[in-house]
Amino acid sequence: MKKKFQGTLFLIVGNSGSGKDSIISGAIKKYPDNLKSVFLTKRYITRPPSEFEDNYTISVDEFKEMEKQGEFALKWHIYHLDYGVPIEIDDWLKKGHAVIVNVSRTIIDEAREKYENVRVVFIQVPFEITLQRVKDRGREEGDLLNERIERAKTHQTLPGADFVVDNSGKLEDAIGQFLNYLVDVVRGTEKKRNGYSSKI
Repeated sequence: MKKKFQGTLFLIVGNSGSGKDSIISGAIKKYPDNLKSVFLTKRYITRPPSEFEDNYTISVDEFKEMEKQGEFALKWHIYHLDYGVPIEIDDWLKKGHAVIVNVSRTIIDEAREKYENVRVVFIQVPFEITLQRVKDRGREEGDLLNERIERAKTHQTLPGADFVVDNSGKLEDAIGQFLNYLVDVVRGTEKKRNGYSSKI
């Protein structure tokens, strides 16, 4: 049975180097104060801390124990790492707040089965730009770098996305696209606006 909460769960999807974190943080900073609060969820990840991301770093054994105790609302395994979204998001959603999570596209179907009120936002970037961004950030190397590059090459679209953000130009433009969509969904005016990127 799906969880039917008043708040909306926003799943942000995009290839490595697409700018997901920058777009999310930029939109939250500009989010109107007069609307219901929006929460950005920190994920649990089984890898060393990174200056580029704000996550909870845990060991594989700790992850398995948390999973066993039912402490994850969503979880997935990709690039040889485990990712978990804390179950506390349910408390925020129950109170009508919007919740934003940076996720893998592999979890979308499961999330839609678990939650009634879900919006999937795809951050789209041409492969050539993604390639350069991934190399420039220097976060991965060797086989892991090649794996992310190959995945980006074959995952340039997301047909099931509710909204597509074009981040091929200025970051501020991409932030504005996502912010406008976020605000409209929270206000309940999502279907009344025009000019959104169409589903692809």
